[in-house]
Amino acid sequence: MEKIAVFPGTFDPFTVGHESITKRALSLFDKVVIAVGKNLSKKTLFSLEQRLAMVNDVFANDTRIEVQSYEGLTVEFCHNIGAKFLIRGLRTSADFEYERAIAQVNKIMNHDIETVFLLTSPEHTPINSSIVRDILINKGDATIFLPEAINIQKYINH
Repeated sequence: MEKIAVFPGTFDPFTVGHESITKRALSLFDKVVIAVGKNLSKKTLFSLEQRLAMVNDVFANDTRIEVQSYEGLTVEFCHNIGAKFLIRGLRTSADFEYERAIAQVNKIMNHDIETVFLLTSPEHTPINSSIVRDILINKGDATIFLPEAINIQKYINH
């Protein structure tokens, strides 16, 4: 049976930290589905279509990675695509406490789902989408925090 993992997030934008977690997850799973969330409670800098395009740019040549959008409960999305694992990256102890609570609720809602936590690589610990968004909004150069395959100017100028 194929081991499918879902890496859910808003990914506004998709960072080098997200890229690293995804690549590392491939050593554990047969397929990783990057689930780009449509979260109505979050105001995003990039549209859902732009966020999907960015992630597709990064993994265009990797057949083990699939990019999909979703809305609603993550555990329902996992159930609908036959995934048994959720991937979450942890940068800090605060991330752990937040993610632990979500993982426990997800487990109660669907006991077949296992959440797998991957520690962020040390060089990516300070990077998060909020900081990268702030740099971009203020017209700073955030390219060092983004995967090489993302040409951010393509998305900022439109």
